[in-house]
Amino acid sequence: MSLAVLDALDSARTQWYHFTAIVIAGMGFFTDAYDLFCISTISKLLGRLYYFDPSKDKPGKLPTNVNNFVIGVALVGTLSGQLVFGWLGDKLGRKKVYGFTLILMVFCAICSGLSFGSTATSVITTLCFFRFWLGFGIGGDYPLSATIMCEYANKRTRGAFIAAVFAMQGVGIVFAGLVSMLMSKIFLSHTGNTPTYSEDRVLSTQPEADFMWRIVLMLGALPAALTYYWRMKMPETGRYTALIEGNAKQAASDMARVLDIEIQAEQEKLSQFKSENEYTIWSNEFFERHGKHLIGTMSTWFLLDIAFYSQNLTQKDIFPAIGLLPKDKDMNALTEVFETSKAMFIIALFGTFPGYWFTVFFIEKIGRFKIQLIGFFMMSFFMFVIGVKYDYLKNENKGLFVLLYGLTFFFANFGPNSTTFVLPAELFPTRVRSTCHALSAAAGKAGAMVGAFGIQSYTLDQEEGKIRTAMKILAVTNLLGFFCSFLVTETKGRSLEEISGEDRRGNEFTPSTTITLPRSGIHTEKM
Repeated sequence: MSLAVLDALDSARTQWYHFTAIVIAGMGFFTDAYDLFCISTISKLLGRLYYFDPSKDKPGKLPTNVNNFVIGVALVGTLSGQLVFGWLGDKLGRKKVYGFTLILMVFCAICSGLSFGSTATSVITTLCFFRFWLGFGIGGDYPLSATIMCEYANKRTRGAFIAAVFAMQGVGIVFAGLVSMLMSKIFLSHTGNTPTYSEDRVLSTQPEADFMWRIVLMLGALPAALTYYWRMKMPETGRYTALIEGNAKQAASDMARVLDIEIQAEQEKLSQFKSENEYTIWSNEFFERHGKHLIGTMSTWFLLDIAFYSQNLTQKDIFPAIGLLPKDKDMNALTEVFETSKAMFIIALFGTFPGYWFTVFFIEKIGRFKIQLIGFFMMSFFMFVIGVKYDYLKNENKGLFVLLYGLTFFFANFGPNSTTFVLPAELFPTRVRSTCHALSAAAGKAGAMVGAFGIQSYTLDQEEGKIRTAMKILAVTNLLGFFCSFLVTETKGRSLEEISGEDRRGNEFTPSTTITLPRSGIHTEKM
């Protein structure tokens, strides 16, 4: 069954509002990435400031459990927020809860830089409390931004537009390194010639550094605050208004207001379309039609995020271990932040960032499925080489290590890190699209927690054997992701209703038998 409102959205020419929507939704992901990854640039500084022991030969360091909690608590919040806001996005509408996620992100980013007390326990507790709720807001952005962009876009450029929203995560990661690098340099210029830890254990940690890390975290509130007004001006998506609320006239009016298209309101035809697609996510029909896809999107995102977050969160430990950075005792506190941030910035700029935009430019040519397979395979290959040849790379060819390590980031993003975000937005029906994306994204964050609480523990002590083991584990993880990718299907060039079977033409997992829909009493022959 074809509806005018859906046909108009699918065939609409690419317009200025499409790009406006990319920026509005994308700035949320810029903020998400900045907030999630800037903590890696300052976590070692927190150890110097709050866990200093003058009797030790090395600077203060966050205990393993504290470090993992500081890094990982936002991921726990993100998983929770994805599930809650994803469900609300289907129940209340995409727009109604879209602004609240930004408010929560702005407030908690600012509060992350505050402390209730001056002891290590009070500072870390405050930081973790607000970073949990920061993650909760970030979590809501995943299903809502993906669903909104998916439902606005036409079918010719839909994958590129969704990928472009997610590519702002790459910009956020670049800025996480850049801002930390600039702020530490500014503070260094005002603190004079501070001795290294080996020269003076007490004076090597500048008191001003306690302000620097707070400013870095608080700046995460700025991009979210700047886009709040425009996010509130966005109308509800035409698909949600028509297919879920059943208001064809309002959907036509809203879409005509922001897009240069004319839409006929087919209220009677819409009512029949809506009645044929009222099955819930817990129904047998959903699992017959979409269960395999849901298992595929959840498993691939879970496996991908084990590797992706392990890569990003362990850089601070791997770079010194491989000898790309001076040893911590040969630097003062702010210099260590600067050097760590600079290394992360370079890797992000030349490895992470290009990968995202390669996906944007090639996703409609190559397709989601092939890009995901290539990405998983190449990540597995490069990580396996690093794990097996780690001694050689560390001692004899650091340049090759940087190249291989950078390529793992490139193929993560010109690969499954982008496609696992796109596919759950396209594969599932409008009624449960936000919830299914949330379930897939939450599985990803469960994988990220494996990286933060598990894989990261292998690299904290910078021991060669443990780093080698971590790389081999990640290589196997990516290979599993490669095989799980065969549970999903290509969505390029098809309308959302054709992919999900809402138009009753079905998808490859739709049974080829006649079924009766109890609520409508309509008998439908599936193709």
